Amino acid sequence: MKIDTRRDFLKISLASGFALAVQPVAASTIQTDSEGLLAGEIRIGDMPGYRAQPAGTSAALPTVIVIQEIFGVHEHIQDLCRRLAKQGYLAIAPELYYRQGDPRTYTDTNELVKNLVSQVPDAQVMSDLDQVAQWAASHGGDANRLAVTGFCWGGRITWLYAAHNPKLKAGVAWYGRLIGQASANTPKQPIDVARELKAPVLGLYAGQDKGISLDSVEQMKAALKQQRQPFGMSVYESATHGFNADYRPSYHEAAARDAWESMLKWFRQFGV
Repeated sequence: MKIDTRRDFLKISLASGFALAVQPVAASTIQTDSEGLLAGEIRIGDMPGYRAQPAGTSAALPTVIVIQEIFGVHEHIQDLCRRLAKQGYLAIAPELYYRQGDPRTYTDTNELVKNLVSQVPDAQVMSDLDQVAQWAASHGGDANRLAVTGFCWGGRITWLYAAHNPKLKAGVAWYGRLIGQASANTPKQPIDVARELKAPVLGLYAGQDKGISLDSVEQMKAALKQQRQPFGMSVYESATHGFNADYRPSYHEAAARDAWESMLKWFRQFGV
């Protein structure tokens, strides 16, 4: 599915529910309510997104941009925003594929990656994330307390955005790819920008990840030591890729809980 016109952009809406490619969902799926929150779909220009924040507050809120997995801003990503809002954050998850198509309508993961995800340019994503940060600052967010976190595809983007935005205070990358072949849409990988970080980043990885080798994690750690920003790299030895995805068989409860607390501590440590 390709989206080519402004009129088509506006057709994508973030309905509740899970992407077709990940159904049926696991019994371990966590559902966070929206009690005490302002939560729901927003529009940032043409870009759809999901926003959750504490309701009834006039103070500027610390902001976390939540970057989607390959499956888009489906129910799991929306739930993560609500979890962050319960911790006092303005959490925003933009649908970063909206120009290229709707990832939630694909039933096959390989087709999703080939026909949609691989068509999304990094430069476009960086620009869209800048737009999200600007929107947040004018809609109740504190521009001086901005963080980013991302999962899988979004984990890779987290590293890139930490090298892109000098206003970012902290980032947390969940099992995002670190090395790989350059292409027109993805000219650089996280290891290529490791010395250019403008904010401290914590990387959360899995010892049993079949797609992200521990060797690549060690290579990234070596590269990070050549720059001045604080960083962290945690490896959960018994976990697999997607260990925070509670709606999938990959979910590893102990690793997910520890990593989530580590993320919150990382944000607090650097003033977000």
